[in-house]
Amino acid sequence: MHHDLPLITTIAAALGFGLVFGFIATKLKLPALVGYLAAGILIGPATPGFVADTALAGQLAEIGVMLMMFGVGLHFSLDDLWEVRKVALPGAVLQIGAATAMGMGLAHWWGWSLGGGLVFGLALSVASTVVLLRALEERGILDSFNGRIAVGWLVVEDLVTVIVLVLLPPLAGALGGAAPADAHIDPAAPLWQTVAFTVGQAAAFIAFMMLVGRKLFPWLLWQVARTGSRELFTLCVVAAAVGIAFAATKLFGISFALGAFFAGMVLRESELSHRAAEESLPLRDAFAVLFFVSVGMLFEPAILVEQPLRVLAVLGIIVFGKSLAAFVLVVLLRYPAKTALMVSASLAQIGEFSFILAALGIALQLMPHEGQSLILAGAILSIAINPLIFAATGPLERRLGKNQLLAARFDRSADPLAELPMSVPQEKLSGQVVLVGYGRVGRRIAAQLAACGIPYVVAEQNRELVDQLRQQGVPAVAGNAGEPAVLIQAHIARAAMLVIATPDTFHVRAMLETARALNPDIRTVVRTHNDEEAALLRKERAGEIFIGEDELARGMTAYVVQTYGEHRTRAGH
Repeated sequence: MHHDLPLITTIAAALGFGLVFGFIATKLKLPALVGYLAAGILIGPATPGFVADTALAGQLAEIGVMLMMFGVGLHFSLDDLWEVRKVALPGAVLQIGAATAMGMGLAHWWGWSLGGGLVFGLALSVASTVVLLRALEERGILDSFNGRIAVGWLVVEDLVTVIVLVLLPPLAGALGGAAPADAHIDPAAPLWQTVAFTVGQAAAFIAFMMLVGRKLFPWLLWQVARTGSRELFTLCVVAAAVGIAFAATKLFGISFALGAFFAGMVLRESELSHRAAEESLPLRDAFAVLFFVSVGMLFEPAILVEQPLRVLAVLGIIVFGKSLAAFVLVVLLRYPAKTALMVSASLAQIGEFSFILAALGIALQLMPHEGQSLILAGAILSIAINPLIFAATGPLERRLGKNQLLAARFDRSADPLAELPMSVPQEKLSGQVVLVGYGRVGRRIAAQLAACGIPYVVAEQNRELVDQLRQQGVPAVAGNAGEPAVLIQAHIARAAMLVIATPDTFHVRAMLETARALNPDIRTVVRTHNDEEAALLRKERAGEIFIGEDELARGMTAYVVQTYGEHRTRAGH
């Protein structure tokens, strides 16, 4: 048998070393992604020893890009983005502009071209969704208000990146580069015509996917699911992701990444989207490892010794420059300093989209290879120190809170939503229920209170929701109810009951302490997720505690017992 098998050798080396170094990274409390990049550096041409096939690794990485973008599209939610649009949309766009300008300024100082500086700045401006989601999950704040803002912010960054991936090839010539040979771009055509043609191709593909794909592919997925074969279902999902991406490139001339992204979006329309995400996850994860390992193979470690100041400058933009810009923007949009700190920490790293942009910049001959190594160095270092930055947000928040002048300036100055309107009738502010959180649970509680004619005041961190509630005539105040000022504005001193319906249980103790200090006779109701949290809350004498799983089991059991009894009665037993 012939043993010179570069494809198998490359896959085996990438996955094997990825496993070892990913395991070491997690043991060091670092994201596994750092280990995958380190594995790529080890088997790359820049280091001695075994060298994997770079060309094959690049093709495997392309499949990884497709499957990652497919996963992004599969989880893309316009509803989640719409909920935080007033902070995420302007904030993300302005922050990308600020970080790109910093990167372009640095590149200009180094003597790079305009196009190279643009790609370089854009690559430094977009954070890694993979790193962010894992950081938020580890801290249990993914479903919190601040977590939703951070995720929405990155969704906007992803959309901007998708637009850049569409527009960069036709603009490459004007920016000092060269369009790829397979882009079907006429170099003699006017710039506006080239851009219009490219945008038209993308628009035609999007229209096809929205009009035909969103009906056809979910239907196909359902037909395959009816066979009962798990293998066929997984194959259908992966074939749709790769097939649509390939067809998008061949028929519409757009990138694999954009095609895969819209493949995920249309499959999200199916009722089986959650199963599709679950079934395809192992394969997506495996090829994501191959992608990050192949990216590491392109890194030249010598740059850390030869250009340490440039590496530090890049790291400064990623960790401090764009994070400071995000902090200022969130504060200017009248959100609390805690929210600004959380968003800033979330953005203090770069990852997969930066690698895709860097590779495109090299392919279009816009950016020198040194730029790719600088971006990789900035990514590895920023991802490695990102947990430390998250850990520093707590002390910074406490220090900011101790400085009354800064706290007043950042948190609640001139914010009309932070104070209850004077027009609220006084009879609604005596014996009322103070409802903390207006999410899925809070909405249902509010609807029942309204149906029973019970007055209530909502305390909610999402300013858009507070604005909507006030327009509907519901008394509401914006802010973190863990801060005494918020509950004071909700007139907790004259309330009959405090209902904490927010999934963020971190500030429950502070809410209870404030409520009891101002109203010793108040009754409290707390929502929690598990027995451990419930036990801690009982030690704090938190009043009535409801555990989600217990209430669901109680309701289902009551229905089963009642239905079973009716069945026995009809059967004559």
